[in-house]
Amino acid sequence: MHLTRESHEKTAFLRGGSRMNQILIGKGDQPVHLLAKYGNRHGLISGATGTGKTISLLILAEGFCRLGVPVFISDVKGDVSGLAMAGVTNEKLQKRVTRIGIDGYTNDASPVVFWDVHGKAGHPVRTTISEIGPSLLGRILELNDIQTGTLEIAFKLADEQGLLLLDFDDLRAILGFLSENRKEISAKYGLVSPQSLAAIQRALLPLEREGAETLFGEPALELTDLLRTDLSGRGIINILSADKLILKPRIYSSLLLWLLSELFEKLPEVGDLDKPRLVFFFDEAHLLFNDAPPALRLRVEQVVRLIRSKGVGVYFCSQFPDDIPTDILGQLGNRIQHALRAFTPRDQKAVRVAAETFVPNPNLDVANVISQMGVGEALVSTLQDGGVPMPVERTLISPPRCRIGTITSEERAAVRGRSPIGIKYDSSVNRESAYEILKNRTASAVTSTARSNDATEKKTPGEDGGVGGLLWGTKRRQGLVETMAKQAARTVGSQLGRKILRGVLGSILGGSGRR
Repeated sequence: MHLTRESHEKTAFLRGGSRMNQILIGKGDQPVHLLAKYGNRHGLISGATGTGKTISLLILAEGFCRLGVPVFISDVKGDVSGLAMAGVTNEKLQKRVTRIGIDGYTNDASPVVFWDVHGKAGHPVRTTISEIGPSLLGRILELNDIQTGTLEIAFKLADEQGLLLLDFDDLRAILGFLSENRKEISAKYGLVSPQSLAAIQRALLPLEREGAETLFGEPALELTDLLRTDLSGRGIINILSADKLILKPRIYSSLLLWLLSELFEKLPEVGDLDKPRLVFFFDEAHLLFNDAPPALRLRVEQVVRLIRSKGVGVYFCSQFPDDIPTDILGQLGNRIQHALRAFTPRDQKAVRVAAETFVPNPNLDVANVISQMGVGEALVSTLQDGGVPMPVERTLISPPRCRIGTITSEERAAVRGRSPIGIKYDSSVNRESAYEILKNRTASAVTSTARSNDATEKKTPGEDGGVGGLLWGTKRRQGLVETMAKQAARTVGSQLGRKILRGVLGSILGGSGRR
């Protein structure tokens, strides 16, 4: 049976609240949508705690998933995991569905893959020391510029020596190699001080104690595994469990920045597509910029500006719009602003900043509305045809179709057990790298030295404990005997020499006298 165009659109709408490649965010004076073709123009979800930011994130994630767009989300509080389970309709939720006018609303679960740096709440997320690089590694270890420079030398040396840096053992091995050959390396690359090496070694200790060394190793995460769809064509939602990772903000932000950088460097240019290839949600985004050096902030700005052409959309989630640097904030074309409470001077400033960043709506006093909105309401402005931002609209946010809240550990284990990539990542691999190579070199050098010493010692008289040993005893006694013998020889030689000399002189002089 052939379906009409209207039937196709109706089917798409019933599957996910999406019609003609758009995501229904909610309803104000009119329905408010995010167009899929501008999903790669990035966005911001902001608002005070408890005002509904997570619900907006779930709506966008579900919408992109149903459009066939893979999604990556960092789950800081654990409540994003509900995407894996269908929700339960209640009277309050049904009233909102009716008020917004969502036809054919049904509860539905999304295809989800769980990830976890520690490998407990999901598949292990690993990268290698080489891939993360000295700059981000220096930030994770909280090193200063001089110590980070020493790391740069270590990475350069490893490249030249053909030494793979995969895990902490490899990093410690190359640092030990630097320490042993510090003078020669300093002469070639610049000063490598013992203090910097010691500082780096000390910085590794607390990370190892907290289990962060599990981040480094193999098999490393392949980006293609974040770009998957299921058999029905829905985009896989990759959820990174970050409830423990967030306690180490530098590791958390550096890991996500590494993922963005890898996507930027490895994905081909595709220009503007009908829909993004991947959408990346960065929760607690202010952690990315706190105490970030200027070079790192410039790198983030560069990635955010240019990754759009790779088909990747980046959506920051944070409490205040001014958590995001101005240069990056200007790149975020899709905005969802939940309520802000203007209790403090910081809050009042944030309200002004938020109001100024929206396209004005003559029927809306944005500065006043921001502090008056209830839970589940937001000011929304998205890019429309031609990439022009729509005037800001006070919007009642649509309810998600998934469960609102966390899932149980049993449910999580069941989802993980159905994952098609568990076999690939759940077991670690430790192949030959810098640690093993340098260890073998040291062992070979020790063996060669021992063989050389054995050969030398075999030439020493009496070493085999035979007749010489019986006569002369131990090496210490042999040395004493040899010393005494040499002294006696010198004494005898001197006396004999003097006698011979006297005899010769006497013969010469005597002969002369006789003549």
